Amino acid sequence: QVQLVESGGGLVQPGGSLRLSCAASGLMVSASTMAWRRQATGKQREMVATISSGGRTTYADAVKGRFTISRDNAKNTVFLQINDLKPEDTAVYFCGAGNPVLHWGQGTQVSVSS
Repeated sequence: QVQLVESGGGLVQPGGSLRLSCAASGLMVSASTMAWRRQATGKQREMVATISSGGRTTYADAVKGRFTISRDNAKNTVFLQINDLKPEDTAVYFCGAGNPVLHWGQGTQVSVSS
């Protein structure tokens, strides 16, 4: 059974940074396409970053240069480093696995406010 558990969210001021983690079980992140998406209140879901089994990464235009997706194969964990946070980054961030994504975690809240 695949389980994805996100952590690392919180309340930060604009310009701050966070590192979100996604601990996986039931699959190997090194052998899977992993993704992060976000859902803001009143807005459509947005895929923000993906990393393939081969290590290729993709980013939404809105986050390029500020978000970095990575993985630690030994810990079977995927990360999303978020820098220069903006109020529009406020959302619940979800970790997903598969291509197409078949499994999603429960999400972690990121709030950006002064």
